Amino acid sequence: MGGTSRGSLVVVLALALLAPAAALAHVERTSYWPDPRPDASVKPPAGGDVPKARSLASALQRKQRGTTRVVCLPDSLATAKADIAAARTKGYQLRPTAPVHHITRTQARTLLSINRRLFARCAFHEIQPAVTASRNNDRVVIMPGVYTEPTARAVPAFPKECDQYRITSENGSGAVSYAYQFHCPNAQSLVGLAGHALGPGQDPPVTPTGRPDPHGIPNLGPCIRCNMQIEGSGPSPDDVVLDAGRVESGNGAPLGSKKDVGLRADRADGIVLRNFTVRHAAEHDVYIHETDGYLVDHMKFFYAGEYGELMFASDHGLTQNCDAVGSGDSGIYPGGAADTGTLRDTTFYPEFRLNQTITHCDIHHNNMGTSGTMGNAVHYVENNIYGNGAGFVTDSFYAGGHPGFPQDSTVYERNRVYSNNFNVYGADSDVKSAVAIPIGVGALIAGGDDNVVRDNYIYDNWRRGTMLLAVPDVIACAPSPDEGAPPCAPKGLTQTSNGNRYYNNVMGRSPDGEVMPNGVDFWWDQFPSNTGNCWYSNIGPDGTTGSVTADPPTPPQEGTSIPGFLPEDCGAPTNVGTGNPQKEAVLVACAANFSNSSNDDPVCDWFQPPAEPGSPEAARQKAQQQAAAQRLVGRALNLPRFCELVGGQGGTLTCGPFRDRV
Repeated sequence: MGGTSRGSLVVVLALALLAPAAALAHVERTSYWPDPRPDASVKPPAGGDVPKARSLASALQRKQRGTTRVVCLPDSLATAKADIAAARTKGYQLRPTAPVHHITRTQARTLLSINRRLFARCAFHEIQPAVTASRNNDRVVIMPGVYTEPTARAVPAFPKECDQYRITSENGSGAVSYAYQFHCPNAQSLVGLAGHALGPGQDPPVTPTGRPDPHGIPNLGPCIRCNMQIEGSGPSPDDVVLDAGRVESGNGAPLGSKKDVGLRADRADGIVLRNFTVRHAAEHDVYIHETDGYLVDHMKFFYAGEYGELMFASDHGLTQNCDAVGSGDSGIYPGGAADTGTLRDTTFYPEFRLNQTITHCDIHHNNMGTSGTMGNAVHYVENNIYGNGAGFVTDSFYAGGHPGFPQDSTVYERNRVYSNNFNVYGADSDVKSAVAIPIGVGALIAGGDDNVVRDNYIYDNWRRGTMLLAVPDVIACAPSPDEGAPPCAPKGLTQTSNGNRYYNNVMGRSPDGEVMPNGVDFWWDQFPSNTGNCWYSNIGPDGTTGSVTADPPTPPQEGTSIPGFLPEDCGAPTNVGTGNPQKEAVLVACAANFSNSSNDDPVCDWFQPPAEPGSPEAARQKAQQQAAAQRLVGRALNLPRFCELVGGQGGTLTCGPFRDRV
């Protein structure tokens, strides 16, 4: 392609796809994966598995494990009475696709009795003091009401007394350390929970070009707030609200954010969060960081500037029964996930396992439904992903210190992924896109290995049902000048986008049988030398494999892998990407458009709403785009190399233009 190497081309493409609209207010520290073994110094042990929630009634038992601290507002009991009555007569919905649930008369009486007893024990009127006072195995019960945490809101974003805890990370200087979060929990967060004490030594040195091995948290102090549970006492998550911004907006926009994070659980092994709503954080409604063992259940996340729920460098996690709406990056983001998949270090993770699960959630009206740079070995099962700009997204591109390059081994199964055509760039959008994405894609994998997409219904995504492209690590790789830092060792063109399998999916048809086609069911960039990607045993709108649409097209003989066609035989020696100059031209145009802050180029139509498949307008858009792309084929395009790989396999791909993205 003239003056552009394939490697730099796709790296720049990934920049266009994933670069943020604005830098974060706080530079993040270097992150590490927690030890996956249970911490037996705490009884019961913390971590090593997903914790179990304790019942609300058990908070009042005399011989309960830990101490219960109750948080209330002056009118919480009256609010509880009204909420319980409404749940009895009108019912409530946990998420839009769930049925309306009514509590019984007996359940209503029991819940009201519990709330009366909790109100009598209430000693806190803000959540943070109750969290700060807590220790291992304790719990915080929050009674119905909207909590704005005025004391925490009054804390400045960068208190001068906290500057001493700012450090240098691979994200740059001035990063906020764990000591910063420990001593200054409300500089960044409305509610901050530090689960471990500070360690006795010093953290290892890190620079923007070198970081230590991510396996195990260095200088980790003992558990002090592990196995905690924070929960609302109302009948539904709607009854207790933690609001980090403009209360008058309700569950919508504008955000009016006063804090970057709504609730942060940092090194909070064994944490349980359940039955409340968090909304309006400038960055993340809920942030779970370097935590082994968490349960997030019956929760709602509304209108965060970045992520509704962010789980970063964490392990043994379960998010279930949730509703995630209105976030500028994605509704749910398990990034830098524990590297427990096919590319794991077997001395640290002896056995393959999926380390975090997201299930029974509605994720809708976000920029992306889910995303996760280095979202390794995550399990998405039985969710509804709809009405977003794009649906499922995962990638291998650097974004603020994510360990675990390249992304691998995530499983998407038994989900409904549909109608992800939200024009987040439109003038009337109430969601501000924080990350550029192609509108109208159901499931996008950018540079992942060994992922599985199976048994899903994927329909009515007007650009593409699924999309697979490479993010190679052919980069300008400077060795770290820091003594003891891991070497920078790029592996070559084809380290990412291999071994991904798509099978047993129903494409272009809803579960009730309605034909709702995707723009094209399966799209692959055909990146040169990529191997082992395969699409097989999928059916289209009429229930046959023959009605599946693909680019490149499905092979003339089912079950084969023929160059120039969509591979179906995963292990065939002919299952190798051969490149596609026209697709590469389009991807380069998208990179250029993003760099120029333009979204009206006829070649790259990612940022324009796609027309309904089968319509005259869809045919016109396709013809225009193909003609414009063909004119670009063979042109010399001198694109910069933005990135370098720090730490080789398992390390970080670092790219200057969006060093601050979490």
